[in-house]
Amino acid sequence: MSAGHATSARRLEVGGVGLNVLDEGEGPPVLLLHGFPDSLDLWRHQVPALTGAGFRVIAPDLRGFGRSDAPEEVEAYALPAVMEDVVGLLDQLEVPTTHVVGHDWGAALAWGLAALQPDRVERLVALSVGHPATFPGSMEQRALSWYMLFFQFPEAEEALQRDDWRLFREAFGGGGDLDRYVEDLSRPGRLTAGLNWYRANISPESFASAMSSAVPAVSCPTLGVWSAGDVALTEHQMTSSAENVTGPWRYERIDDASHWMPVDAPERLNELLLDFLTGEEPR
Repeated sequence: MSAGHATSARRLEVGGVGLNVLDEGEGPPVLLLHGFPDSLDLWRHQVPALTGAGFRVIAPDLRGFGRSDAPEEVEAYALPAVMEDVVGLLDQLEVPTTHVVGHDWGAALAWGLAALQPDRVERLVALSVGHPATFPGSMEQRALSWYMLFFQFPEAEEALQRDDWRLFREAFGGGGDLDRYVEDLSRPGRLTAGLNWYRANISPESFASAMSSAVPAVSCPTLGVWSAGDVALTEHQMTSSAENVTGPWRYERIDDASHWMPVDAPERLNELLLDFLTGEEPR
């Protein structure tokens, strides 16, 4: 984490869970939600761009990640529980409505927030992960999602750490902040906390059918962004999300980036974010 983020982040107690939260800038709020195996440091290139453009940026370490608390129970990482963290955080910061940008699990959380708490979300930006109704979808996506099933096994922790995290590095080494991920997940209980996001929300049974009934369509203006170097997610699961957006929908593709486009292609992503969040009406 950069020095600037370290000094401006603070700890807030939300529903009994301690969350490390960055809150910078003044103006219309933008909530940034990271995924696995990340922390708010994922957004280090987006925060100055957004605050410099006149936005207030709120970026938490989600439960189990970064400097936030990591409850031991698997069910503590079910998306409804995490959504309570986010809504409680917005309430505590007196933010009635906000733009929301989510990546990976943060995108799944952002879709749920926009669908189930529509009065709280002005505009939605989903990075990498499409609407939950599109997952798992195709056989191609099921094949790419092998690790989600692997994470269900109690042996996953030992296997991922074996030989200096060899399997983890091979599976997730295409971009992002690999050394930081290993360092973060090497802390006691943190790898299990990260895997519990999958254990609480993904089951072998879910691969047999899409989760369309769980999350309604989204009515706010929505931007979906997918990167061509993503080894975990197909382009189709993002583009087909248009069927689950009743408001204005826009899709953008970034070719020269891995799954971690906020780190790999920050200038292009920042350009898209500012264009979408400041525009009168999304294209």
